[in-house]
Amino acid sequence: MDWQELYGNWVLIPERPIAIIHFLGGAFVATAPQVTYRRLLERLAAEGYAVIATPFINTFDHAAIAQAVYRNFDRAVEALSETRFRSRYLPIYGMGHSMGCKLHLLIGSLYKVERAGNILISFNNYAARDAVPLVEQVTSVFAQFTSAFPDFSSNLSVEFTPSPLETNQIISQRYQVPRNLLVKFSNDTIDQTRSLTEVLQLRFPAMVSVQKLTGNHLTPLGPDVNWKTGDSFAPWDAIAQWMRQEVYRELHQLERVVLRWLNPLETR
Repeated sequence: MDWQELYGNWVLIPERPIAIIHFLGGAFVATAPQVTYRRLLERLAAEGYAVIATPFINTFDHAAIAQAVYRNFDRAVEALSETRFRSRYLPIYGMGHSMGCKLHLLIGSLYKVERAGNILISFNNYAARDAVPLVEQVTSVFAQFTSAFPDFSSNLSVEFTPSPLETNQIISQRYQVPRNLLVKFSNDTIDQTRSLTEVLQLRFPAMVSVQKLTGNHLTPLGPDVNWKTGDSFAPWDAIAQWMRQEVYRELHQLERVVLRWLNPLETR
């Protein structure tokens, strides 16, 4: 399998896919998900899941980003249905990390989509001034500028659209994907999974699974590094493989949890 670009998406398609995963990454690493989340996504593809990862550039208008990535994904699925999927029905799962969770929640609330479920990892719904430290500095400079020129408009939008409060309201009233897996890491100081769990459990009782794993906000990230041994297995080969196992131990745990949720009938 090789990564290919299709309608603004990066796709990785196994020979006979059993389902489709639409992946959206975090705010500042989402421009190249096939690189920044390579190990996780390639593991999913190796298990038979067609991966469609949609890059995006973060702006303050999150609703517009959600619309753009949804359209790009939809175009890719339509094209693949005529070629690689051979017109077979495949269930679709959304999978997001950090800001990618918010985008999937908006897509599942604002559009009529068919999803077998969503996987929401390290959900983050901070206000702009909390998520982007530069915003407060820009606002302060702009305020000083407008005070010197009273006739100049001082209306400067420094909040995401929709705002955190508006996002929670949209989800609580309009979110339409009943089955969800929420993942929180033990050492993640910017995770807001708890508040999202409360909202989703009220909307879909008994359909929301929550997993707390060891790791931090960056655990899902990481390219895969394949260590190739020489003709004979040297001591440094063993050390290198041990280091690789330790580095990816937490990510491997995440992979197992996600795969078990996707296919609970299989033991991993």
